Amino acid sequence: MKLFPTKELNFRLFNDQAETLDRLNRRTERSDNLTSQFTDKSFRGQINGNEFKLISSTIGRGAFCVMSGQINSVDGSVKVEIHKVFQILLTIILLLPLIGFLIMAINQTDKFSPIMIFGAIGQILMIRYVFIGLVFRFLSRESLNRLQDVLDLDWIKN
Repeated sequence: MKLFPTKELNFRLFNDQAETLDRLNRRTERSDNLTSQFTDKSFRGQINGNEFKLISSTIGRGAFCVMSGQINSVDGSVKVEIHKVFQILLTIILLLPLIGFLIMAINQTDKFSPIMIFGAIGQILMIRYVFIGLVFRFLSRESLNRLQDVLDLDWIKN
């Protein structure tokens, strides 16, 4: 079981590699730090040859997912994962039910019940699979749709 979700997709290009890379370069603002800022471009990030590491330029939501991949002559691949900064923050949020359980177990030993263990585990699972999972699914789909529009590509079903 992975702590944080990822997506790996393959795509086929409609145009040649040079034209696709040119379109990506025109629509990407160069940035060594993958942070959100106001820009008229579609993406912020780094492009090195045929490899890229990008975030969407949408303020407030774009930096959550990092897209990294490569563009080959007729196809390519992209991997979408949660930004490292958000992984740290989400790990802290995931640990809050455990910390609360431990504090309750230490302070109220006479009211301790083993069912509280299941409550803490249930809260952790809800945070991971419902909240983080749904947010990642929505925001990654939004970023991948933007990438599809910019690069003019077609997703390959695995």
